[in-house]
Amino acid sequence: MKSNRKYNLYRNSSAQVGIGTLIIFIAMVLVAAVAAAVLIQTSGTLQQKAQSTGKEATQEVSSNLIVKGIDGIRAKNSTADLAGNISLLKLKVGLNVGSSSVDVNQVVISITDGTGTNNLIYANNHKTYGYTMKDFDVSATAADNLHDLLTGTQAAPGANAKYYFTVEKIRDEDGSFTQGKPVMNTGDLAIFYVSTVCAGDTTFDKIGTTTVSKAQKDSGLEVGPRATISIVLTPESGVVTNADFITPSSYGTKETVVLYP
Repeated sequence: MKSNRKYNLYRNSSAQVGIGTLIIFIAMVLVAAVAAAVLIQTSGTLQQKAQSTGKEATQEVSSNLIVKGIDGIRAKNSTADLAGNISLLKLKVGLNVGSSSVDVNQVVISITDGTGTNNLIYANNHKTYGYTMKDFDVSATAADNLHDLLTGTQAAPGANAKYYFTVEKIRDEDGSFTQGKPVMNTGDLAIFYVSTVCAGDTTFDKIGTTTVSKAQKDSGLEVGPRATISIVLTPESGVVTNADFITPSSYGTKETVVLYP
């Protein structure tokens, strides 16, 4: 026999009403709004910092120069009367694949011959030493500025050859590279000129195609046979570029000597 069961549904229709409940509700809403605002502001700040850090990190690893080759030029009076040492280095420089633009005006070239070291800045950079290179002219040709690099000097900081380098563009499809504002983009190719005239080689008339008329200034370096040379190119941002080499045991009768790679 089945027992009779009766189920009753309990209904509670009572609720909290009044000013106190309203105040509590408003307080909860305000707390949630403040918390949400703090979270949104914090996440926005973190996002901006992350984007900035990511951009700087990307630029740091992607902005790098590449030295494609280095030739050494010996000073001469004639094809039979050549200096015993290298008087001028021609660095053929480009950018690695995917590199960001590089402002050559901010590049520093450090070169050492094992005895002395020159830290060279671009000829139009006046922030480091307080002066641009003596006689440098943004409207002049690269050849004219090279002549001034080899022969110019001033009271401060001294001989141009010890403190500056100049450049000449080889390939510049977008026209971004000028003597006043040498900016390199992907695909650009330029020659960086570094004077290595030593004290014993200042009595020659020409260095390459540049007529110096025995007025070239001592760079403080000596790039003779069997010399160990180390060159470091440091851009404003990005990784540094190294080019180390040992010069040949003899230059023979060559006016232009391939030194690197």
